[in-house]
Amino acid sequence: MIIGYARVSSADQNLDRQVNELEQFGCEKIFTEKQSRSTFQNRHIYQEMRSKLRLGDVLVVHDLSRVGRNKEEIRDEWESLMNDGIDVVVLDLQLDTRKYKDVEGVGQLISDLVLTLLSWMVDEERERIRSAQREGIEIAKRQGKYKGRKKKYHENATGKDKIVYDTIIEELEKDTSVMDIHRRTGVARSTIYSIRKNINLVNLN
Repeated sequence: MIIGYARVSSADQNLDRQVNELEQFGCEKIFTEKQSRSTFQNRHIYQEMRSKLRLGDVLVVHDLSRVGRNKEEIRDEWESLMNDGIDVVVLDLQLDTRKYKDVEGVGQLISDLVLTLLSWMVDEERERIRSAQREGIEIAKRQGKYKGRKKKYHENATGKDKIVYDTIIEELEKDTSVMDIHRRTGVARSTIYSIRKNINLVNLN
């Protein structure tokens, strides 16, 4: 049986484009779901569909993000589908595992290629986000609106943050290594180095 699965991440998004693609491909049954990425593990419709998939069935999706919210989830779900003898068609990649079933070793090669592609996609998305952040900061600087990240641990901090700051200062004065302070407090080493640099500057003055 050829089964399609379509998902969007919010209630106001439209499923029609995905559904039309699945219908044109020839899906005999289509499951649809509106589920955000933050609650991806609670995809009740997907789980219902997954429970109905049997050996020899074909799952059709628009893209790999339909079956997982990150590289690890997609990899695990892909391996689970392969182990259960379920073929997968990814429309935007023009990938159809049925084409390689009868060629010895090629099925594993396709799986390896998919996982490699996932790693590339994750890296590309991460770089895209970083690039957008850098561009946003540069624009904010030019407009005089960027003041940098607000410091959490400093001399005038309050509550728990002040306690952590005082602990860092105390350990630095004891010549405790930055790594040991990081392990004790959970504060990033870069932050501890910054604090150490600041108190050294104060002492020099």
